[in-house]
Amino acid sequence: MAAAKAIKGEKVTHVDERAEKAGETGQGSTPERQLWTAGNGRGRRRTVTYADAGVSIHAGEKAVELLRTKVHRTHRPEVMGDIGGFAGLFRLDLKKYKSPILASSTDGVGTKLAIAQAMGIHDTVGIDLVAMVVDDLVACGAEPLFLLDYIACGEVVPDRVAEIGAGIADGCRYAGCALLGGETAEHPGVMRPDEYDISGTGVGVVEEDKILGRDRVEVGDVVIALRSSGLHSNGYSLVRHVLLGAGRMRLDSVIDEFGSQRTLGEELLTPTRIYAKDCLDLITESEVHAYAHVTGGGIPGNLVRVLPENVDAVVDRATWRPQPIFDLVRTKGRIEDMEMESTFNMGIGMLTVVSAEDADRTLAFLAGRGLDAWQVGEVIEGTGQVQMVGSHTRG
Repeated sequence: MAAAKAIKGEKVTHVDERAEKAGETGQGSTPERQLWTAGNGRGRRRTVTYADAGVSIHAGEKAVELLRTKVHRTHRPEVMGDIGGFAGLFRLDLKKYKSPILASSTDGVGTKLAIAQAMGIHDTVGIDLVAMVVDDLVACGAEPLFLLDYIACGEVVPDRVAEIGAGIADGCRYAGCALLGGETAEHPGVMRPDEYDISGTGVGVVEEDKILGRDRVEVGDVVIALRSSGLHSNGYSLVRHVLLGAGRMRLDSVIDEFGSQRTLGEELLTPTRIYAKDCLDLITESEVHAYAHVTGGGIPGNLVRVLPENVDAVVDRATWRPQPIFDLVRTKGRIEDMEMESTFNMGIGMLTVVSAEDADRTLAFLAGRGLDAWQVGEVIEGTGQVQMVGSHTRG
């Protein structure tokens, strides 16, 4: 209580003011204004710096400068200011919407980054990051507006950070959203100098009466598949275990099944396809009821998320053949089919549920956009389950 009383009755002043008062009362003729000094009275010693601890602020600033042009190319008219501020500013044009609902999504790339780091190729994983975020946004019908990224690394190597950021910027351009800002953090002692992790958060907008999802799905609807570019960004811990670990395969090994002298590493680093623009445009052409972004959990684990309790979705495996990478993982790891389907996209990156009357229109539109799409199933009466039927054709 005595200490509290002293604080209450004393005017708290700036440190320089206290030093000056000490001089005025005879406690010292010269006010002491330097808070921290190096040395112990026997001579001046070099102080410990942030760089000594492994963090280079200069390197971070250089990385931002290398990215500036790429970031500017992603800017939409709504973006305000420039990179380098404390926050990204985005002016939402409320005149465009009657009842706008903001949608948000956050994600990372996972252990696919270990492949990029092993190969020294860093300009594609940013595309994966954007795809994982924006295609989740578009699943509810939202237009991706902007994305914020986070890069954590053991050491900021400006050129490497710029490569990662360039991939993120490219992904944003493909998706039509702005790269509004981000953060690069150096974690020496926690991560190896060549190690990094990335994540991103995106924000989109959708009219309230145009939100897609299970409320619109009904018996008689058709399920249409959009082919993936490969593994995308899920299941890489299992892939690395069965191919690079137990399988003892090399990333620079040429795999005949992949064609065109393509190596295993090149196949594994194939960027995730970004469907955002095509899916948004399809909404204006067809009666789309739902989208299911096929990520972790595979086809059944993600399609079930858009089904009401009174229907089932029947997916016929015989309608497509997964890419060779899936068969390689399955055979090398001796993985059961059910485990494969619950882990990987099996060649389908996005599913759309449309009215039966618009099935042909939807397929024609997607073909016109250069997308490989086909009718993979239908919606029937049920209990909210996904029925996987038939068998894939295998060569």
